[in-house]
Amino acid sequence: MSTPKDAVTTSRLTAPFISSPDVQDAIEFLGAVERIRVDGQHTAGELTVHDVEALRGHGSPMHRHLLASETFFVLEGQLRVLVDDIDTLAGPGTAAILPPGHTHGFVVTSPTARYLTLHTPAGFDDFVRAAGHPEGFSDPTPPDPEELTRIAAQFGIEIVGPPPLP
Repeated sequence: MSTPKDAVTTSRLTAPFISSPDVQDAIEFLGAVERIRVDGQHTAGELTVHDVEALRGHGSPMHRHLLASETFFVLEGQLRVLVDDIDTLAGPGTAAILPPGHTHGFVVTSPTARYLTLHTPAGFDDFVRAAGHPEGFSDPTPPDPEELTRIAAQFGIEIVGPPPLP
C-alpha cells in the first residue's frame, strides 16, 4: 500500500491549504453573491469552488466553457438547468456535471437558491472578479451583455445567447 509520500499523482498541487472565510472573496456577479470558497491561486490552478446565494430570476447567459468543466450542486431552492438538449429542474441534492464545450445556462426558479459550482481547471474565479464587484460595492451594476461577452472571452468562455427563462 502506498503512503502519501509514495503516491503517484498528476496534480500540480503540492501543499495543503485550508480555506477559511477570512481569505475568501465575496463578489456581486450577475445579480447574486458569489463567495469564492477555494480559488485557483491556492490550488495551483486546478480547481475553484464558488458558493452562490441568489434570488428568483438570477441566471447565466447561455454559454460554453472552452477549457473547463463546471459542476453545479444545488444546496437549497431550485434551478432550471439547460445543457445541450437537456432541460431539467434541479432541486436540493442535484448535481449537474458539464464538460467543456457543452452549451449551457441556468436560472433560479424558486424564491431563493443556494448552490455550489466547481470549475476544473480554475479560472472562473478570475472571470467573476473581472466581471463582478466586491460585495457591498457602491455601484454593483453588472456589465452590459457586450462587455460581459468580451470579458468572458478572455477566460475561455463563449457567450452564445441570453439567459433561459424561469
